[in-house]
Amino acid sequence: MNKLIVFGSLNMDLSIEADHVPQQGETIVGRNFMTSSGGKGGNQAVAAAKMGAATFIIGSVGKDLFGEQLIRELSATGVDCSYLRSSDHNPTGVAMITCTDGDNRIILNPGANHELTSADIEEIVNTIGQPGDLFLTQFECDYESTMSSLIMAKQKGLYTMLNAAPAHSISDEAYKNIDLLIVNQTECAYLTNIHPHHVEDCKEPIAYFQERGVSSILITLGSEGSVTMIDGKLIHIPSQKIEHVVDTTAAGDAYIGALSSALLQQQDLPNAMQLATNTAALTIMKRGAQQSIPTQHEVQQYFGEAKQYA
Repeated sequence: MNKLIVFGSLNMDLSIEADHVPQQGETIVGRNFMTSSGGKGGNQAVAAAKMGAATFIIGSVGKDLFGEQLIRELSATGVDCSYLRSSDHNPTGVAMITCTDGDNRIILNPGANHELTSADIEEIVNTIGQPGDLFLTQFECDYESTMSSLIMAKQKGLYTMLNAAPAHSISDEAYKNIDLLIVNQTECAYLTNIHPHHVEDCKEPIAYFQERGVSSILITLGSEGSVTMIDGKLIHIPSQKIEHVVDTTAAGDAYIGALSSALLQQQDLPNAMQLATNTAALTIMKRGAQQSIPTQHEVQQYFGEAKQYA
């Protein structure tokens, strides 16, 4: 059985709600402070595992209480943490999150997330990776390690997925080694200078990425849903309308983890996008990061069996 290998960040999220974002020099009263296991790598791995995928995480935490908690909670969801490293030099990464009106603003301290080198990642992938496995990464770890890991994984026959978040430049060599590139509107604008507001706006940036050698491109448009292109035709999966948005922190990561799991289960991209959309919608109905991500059973129970895209 093929598996998902995630190289990514592991953070402890410290979040607080407020009526507005404080101005410079202003102190305001917040509420509902909570700690939550997070980080894009951890979130996406948890989402995939909760959807039934055999999932391994490659990353680094500090030798501290946050690191211990992250490993414990990842393992509890079924993520294989055998290849996580514990740093002697840096603390576990931390994200400071302010939530206002269902939206969030985040400040990251990467800590141990930037420690792993390309040689570290290659050693682990050589140990556990097999042709046909999925390799997923993002931009919250060391940039050079991330770029080289994509190229290495592709050369070894793995299906490579890059979630280009937070936005960062991508080398020409890396573009050619990406099987599936996933960007939101902001990341798309950063990479292409084109900000897609609607479905039709995605044609030009998708062409931009295709010209650089990317096999498949997926653009998420927030409330407009998500878009890909297959055989020259735009495919649009609308978002699920949720009346009461609680916390959007992990929605994008839940989407990508669920998408990865569906692809591992041999679903085509449009049907994988539908499952991912449903999963993200259910995620924003709860507070927190990994604890807000639903299981496959919960998604099916809430939305029923996902419609097959014709």
